Amino acid sequence: MSTLCRQSDIYSRVCQYLAGFAVLLLCSAVHAGEVAVDPADNGIDLRQDSTLDLDSRSSETSAAAENLLEPTATREYMGPLADAVTDAEGLAEPLKILGSEVAPGTSQRLSWSATELFEGVPVSTPVLIANGSAPGPTVCLTAAVHGDELNGIEMIRRVFHDIEPRKLSGALIGVPIVNVQGFRRGSRYLPDRRDLNRYFPGNPNGSAAARIAHALINDVITHCDALIDLHTGSFERANLPQLRADLRNPDVVTLTHGFGAMVVLHSKPTVGTLRYAATRAGIPAVTVEAGGPSQLELVEVKHGVKGIESLLTRLGMTRRMRLWGDPEPVYYRSSWVRADNGGILLSDVSLGSTVRKGDLLGSITDPMSNARTELRSPYSGRIIGLARNQVVMPGFAAFHVGIETDEVSASEEEVDVVRKSVDGGYVDGMSE
Repeated sequence: MSTLCRQSDIYSRVCQYLAGFAVLLLCSAVHAGEVAVDPADNGIDLRQDSTLDLDSRSSETSAAAENLLEPTATREYMGPLADAVTDAEGLAEPLKILGSEVAPGTSQRLSWSATELFEGVPVSTPVLIANGSAPGPTVCLTAAVHGDELNGIEMIRRVFHDIEPRKLSGALIGVPIVNVQGFRRGSRYLPDRRDLNRYFPGNPNGSAAARIAHALINDVITHCDALIDLHTGSFERANLPQLRADLRNPDVVTLTHGFGAMVVLHSKPTVGTLRYAATRAGIPAVTVEAGGPSQLELVEVKHGVKGIESLLTRLGMTRRMRLWGDPEPVYYRSSWVRADNGGILLSDVSLGSTVRKGDLLGSITDPMSNARTELRSPYSGRIIGLARNQVVMPGFAAFHVGIETDEVSASEEEVDVVRKSVDGGYVDGMSE
């Protein structure tokens, strides 16, 4: 009888252990899902996929569900951005922002707090200010809207380290880490797995993402005359340094010209992105995409810093010779080449490679059967984004091709795609 009792006790303990282990595995799987699931940036291109990309605006990321509020811009100068310095009159004034005044010819480090942790502890992030001694436009730089995108953080640090407010016309505002909660966890998302860059301009009574977005727009972005939003590729994908810009806006075109030797990809801003909200508020904005997530890539960082400093010179805000190189091509169309089979992806091209229709881009090998499938380019153009060598699933976006085309035909095709979209929810497949 005692032997049976001991066996029963052992069995009970084993069951308890297994139950606890199952709970641990479940929690681990939920946490791992933060980096393993790609609901919002898998590079859908309507010109390639013909149907609306509902995944990129799931129920959690739907702007309509949040009743997002349009921001009220506080900027005073409404003339062409290219003339902002020459049109400026009088003396520079203190920059009033975040409850502080930054005197002309000085710089300050302020703090912006958008939300708090569940313990009630405020979450704040630095805001860098350089207010020039002469009047001019206010240019904003934002980075790490996705918490695992590091290159933009270093770009902002280097730009501000090299700025002399006494020799600056206008002002420069930098928010190196917008998504501080995601940054601390090394995650693209907020703790509730929402993609912050699908909730702008936000709502003070909405979800955590909507509240953070609303605070950033109203506390910082509405003080800007132009916005540069810094990003990288997502989910083990890397981007050739490039500008995402709506080239129908003359002030946006001015920004792209100022960056010098950087590829430009014509792209309507997707609803819910920071670029979209800024544009709706009358603030011209572009997105810089450079490199991949989760690591600092110095070549891409230097490329971005050169572009930003060249822009400041082009706008007349600085007087140093930072004009940089001949303009790179402008692409009005692009498409992702996707994996048709699962397996190990090995690339045969690199970022910036020029390809012709039918050229080999890479291969996917089944690690069990050793069967090999080739991925070939359906277009002539240039590789502006690609997945790092890795294990992929069928349908995975592997190579982003900027397509050689003329502006007229591309514009006509875009209009046709917009007409076929549903409820105005046009997604161009190149969203940040």
